[in-house]
Amino acid sequence: MRAQDFVVREDDKPTHSCLLLSGYAIRHKVAGNGGRQIFSVHMKGDVVDLHNSILRRADHNVQALTAIEVALIPVQAIRDLAANHPQVGQAMWYETLVDAAIFREWTLNVGRRDARARTAHLLCEFAIRISVAGLGTRLNYDLPMTQEQLADALALTSIHVNRTLRGLETDGFIERKKRSIRIMDFEQLTRIADFDVRYLHLDRLGTPSAL
Repeated sequence: MRAQDFVVREDDKPTHSCLLLSGYAIRHKVAGNGGRQIFSVHMKGDVVDLHNSILRRADHNVQALTAIEVALIPVQAIRDLAANHPQVGQAMWYETLVDAAIFREWTLNVGRRDARARTAHLLCEFAIRISVAGLGTRLNYDLPMTQEQLADALALTSIHVNRTLRGLETDGFIERKKRSIRIMDFEQLTRIADFDVRYLHLDRLGTPSAL
């Protein structure tokens, strides 16, 4: 699928969920005034849209952020697997619970943290998740989002995002080159961000929390 293609549109009745094999996808909704809020970013290895295998009607959009490859899984096959293989069903349940934990953290981020903290928090989350997915390292990775897309994820304007990133760079916490992010002091950035890795529940992967 190409960047910007929709995997699922709000009000669809999806027949498939998908495993993301490469690239990045986003979940989002659009308000009546046209403003978009991005709720999460998915990357290689994520099972996207398990929700609709049970809910039957999509209440949000899933859209390709970059060019993506997906493996489509019929909804009925997901239901049958969950019913006939309890361990698989439990794993899918766990996946949706981790999604919910990330949603809660993103809600806290845009609701109660200032622009500097919420931007730093997103950079820290990407650093960990991209490292776990093998798409970069904790200290050096490519951020797959434009400033406009970051603004929609952080509930800021593009101008405010640019100013905040520039401030983090001027203060020596990050370096930017096009979309490449280099984190100069991860521990200090986590303090600015109020970032606690536990909400990602990486222990399920046998991944050390400190990374």
